[in-house]
Amino acid sequence: MNHFASVSVIITARDAVATIADAVSTALVDAETAEVIVIDDASNDDTAAAAESAGRGDDRLTISQCAVNIGPAAARNRAVEMATGDFVAVLDADDFILPGRFTRLLAVPDVDMMADNILFVAEHAGPGNLPPTPPVNPQVIDIDLASFVRANHSPRGTSRKELGFLKPLMRRAFLRDQGLCYDETMRLGEDYDLYVRMLQQGARFRLSTEVGYAARWREDSLSSRHQTADLQALYTAALAHLAVDGMDDTTHAALAAIADELRQRFLLREFLDQRAKVGRARAILSACRDPMTFAPVVRGILADKFSTRRPAAASRIGRLLIE
Repeated sequence: MNHFASVSVIITARDAVATIADAVSTALVDAETAEVIVIDDASNDDTAAAAESAGRGDDRLTISQCAVNIGPAAARNRAVEMATGDFVAVLDADDFILPGRFTRLLAVPDVDMMADNILFVAEHAGPGNLPPTPPVNPQVIDIDLASFVRANHSPRGTSRKELGFLKPLMRRAFLRDQGLCYDETMRLGEDYDLYVRMLQQGARFRLSTEVGYAARWREDSLSSRHQTADLQALYTAALAHLAVDGMDDTTHAALAAIADELRQRFLLREFLDQRAKVGRARAILSACRDPMTFAPVVRGILADKFSTRRPAAASRIGRLLIE
């Protein structure tokens, strides 16, 4: 068991003055928190000052400010390098954690990654006005690579339940010994990529269905804010995962399905960019020259036109990631 282990909470923030106080104050509640490291990624507002105020003089709080924006992956790597705790825990600057989270997670033995359930809340929600938590059957589940990857595959028309949203405690020694860190070329799916690489290196991953993390849900929380290049970087990472030797057929099939989904999404996004730049007719003509491109583009356009799945900001509020 990990009862006497310590946790380094890392928070990367950019222009998060409205939410950083909840993140910092809740991260400092548990006795297992050895330190809270805030990386202010060249904010244009008073994020650093708000974080400092929320710390109320607690010497476990460290704030580092970047002169230029380096991106979330690089900022997290900087924080991990500064960390001294046995485990590192990523906390997004617009989210917060619930009391007793680390006590519960550290009680689970034999883990390199230990995650818990996420409660999605409205933007205006805070630690003092949480919605009722939906009932859940408390259990701890072992997560292997194949099951993790399958849980991140969301074909059109199915509900999204990506375990890549999880914010596990990660054993710092495992990251160090395996030479693992966030891929700084990525601004989309960098958490998923790191978790896959950890599992490929033999990390023991367990998941509690109990709730310990609250994520504020916004309509633009996902890929609508990302660029085509970000999607391409995620697709490139998926191909790298697929190229690792020694995996069984089940795992290979799961990784191949993710890579194929990302390829189709990337090709569609690339086509839409081309259409905006040169017009519909020329974009279609260009796509027709390559059957390997044309088919995914047509499928994507038709699926978007007739899909019954309509994600909305309110669809997740008050719900759990694992129901």
